[in-house]
Amino acid sequence: MLPALTDEGLLPAGIHEAEWSEIWVAFGTTPYRKKLLRGFLRAVEALKAAGCRRVYLDGSFVTAKETPGDFDACWDPDGVEFLLLDPILLTFDHGRLAQKVKYGGELFPASTVADHGSMSTFIEFFQIHKETGAPKGIIAMDLERDQP
Repeated sequence: MLPALTDEGLLPAGIHEAEWSEIWVAFGTTPYRKKLLRGFLRAVEALKAAGCRRVYLDGSFVTAKETPGDFDACWDPDGVEFLLLDPILLTFDHGRLAQKVKYGGELFPASTVADHGSMSTFIEFFQIHKETGAPKGIIAMDLERDQP
């Protein structure tokens, strides 16, 4: 079960397990957010078809912000058959434009070092508030258990 958002409108620090239905209820609160979630689901389905077992959801999407710009996500590359993976999920040029057009958000391999002046991987980087540096929470989906 997802925890309540903090007074700052963020998830509490940590990785919070959630099923698709919980994510839909908690964050699909407007037509625009539902559109983003449908794009995220398409990406999750593409990742799962290639053998991905775990995806992490982040960004302003998992906050109280009424109209987030998009969603940010990262995925565990363990077990992924890269030849089966949608090539767009490995296309990072032009500000990840191809990913944003197809899926409505940006997705990165979780173990890749984030290109933000640190040596943090995306899974670590996503757990730090970009403006304050304080820890914050993200959502994890177990694709082996959950059938969105």
